[in-house]
Formats: sequence, structure tokens, C-alpha cells
Amino acid sequence: GSALAYSAYIFPEEWVDSTFHRCYVPAAVFNSVVSTSLSCYSRTRRSCLHKRREPAGVTPSSYFGVSLYFGFYLCAVQSCTEAAVPVHYKHTVFAFLTCFIFASHLPERLSPGHLYRAFGVVAGHSHQVFHVCGILGTYFQLEAITVDMAERRGHLLSPSSPPSPLQTLGSMGIGVATSLAVIGLCAASLRFMPEP
Repeated sequence: GSALAYSAYIFPEEWVDSTFHRCYVPAAVFNSVVSTSLSCYSRTRRSCLHKRREPAGVTPSSYFGVSLYFGFYLCAVQSCTEAAVPVHYKHTVFAFLTCFIFASHLPERLSPGHLYRAFGVVAGHSHQVFHVCGILGTYFQLEAITVDMAERRGHLLSPSSPPSPLQTLGSMGIGVATSLAVIGLCAASLRFMPEP
């Protein structure tokens, strides 16, 4: 879903209608299938894919962010004053924080069990902090997309070549259907795994 919004509203003007822009959403669909597959099949320690669990969560964020990071670079070089840039910075900070907490298991790793008792459910357990950062990151991402959409309304209404509803829903539908198929296959294969 975020690849569709990034492709429509956040791509830098220099990249619009480029080969990368045309391949961005199909590559994002492929990326989501690979990420969902790795996430599902790396759940068990017996799987040879167990060590690929962290990259499965980080790779989509890295891929989706390429256009955003290039936009940050252009903004720094050209001293832009777009209203969405500070909100994108907030989203990026929370996205990196989410990935960092997911991979490092901080703050829980510093003192297992003690921080939980000291600060309660939210502040002491890394998984809860991970979810809080993820929710805040998603909130700022949606805010930034809304601001970008409002700023680029004139450009979006110009008679270029907007994607048809079939293209948009087709990409999203293929991504969702394929991810659900991967999850279904993973769930079905769990029945055939021996009990530990």
C-alpha cells in the first residue's frame, strides 16, 4: 500500500516517468512477497531461514525509502521549503527506531525482566516499544502522504498519464492475494512439521 502512495505523491520530480518509477510498484509487490515468505518461514528455529527474520522486516522499509531518501538529498541541496519534509523526517526517525528495536531487542536486553517491573508493560518490554514506534511511524507516514498529496494536487490533476484504477487495484490485489497465499501455504505446512 505505501508503495502506491509513494509512487503517486512522494517520488521526486526528476524520477517521475523514469524506468525506476515504472518498475517501483511491481518491484514492491515482489518485495512484499519475498518479505512475507521470509517472515512466515523463519518463524521456527528448525528452519534454515531463521537468521533471515530481521532482514525480512527491514528490507521493505529500505526499498520504499529510496525515493524518500533521494528527496531528502535534493531538499538539502536545493534548500526546499516543502511542508511535508519535517513530517517525513519524523516518520523516518520512527521507522529507523522501529527497525533498531526489532533487531536489537533493546531496552529489554539491557536488563531482562527488571525494566518490565520498573516501567510497566509499555516502557520495559522491547516488543511493546517496537509496536509503539511502529504506530507512531505509521501515523507520521500517513500525515506526510496527506501533506504531499495536498501540495501536489495540481501536478496530479495535470493530463499526464495517471495509473488507471485497474492498474492501481490490480497491483494492490496481486500483492495482497500473493501474500495471503504465502501465509496460507505456511500455515498449511505447519501441520506436517514434527512436534518439538
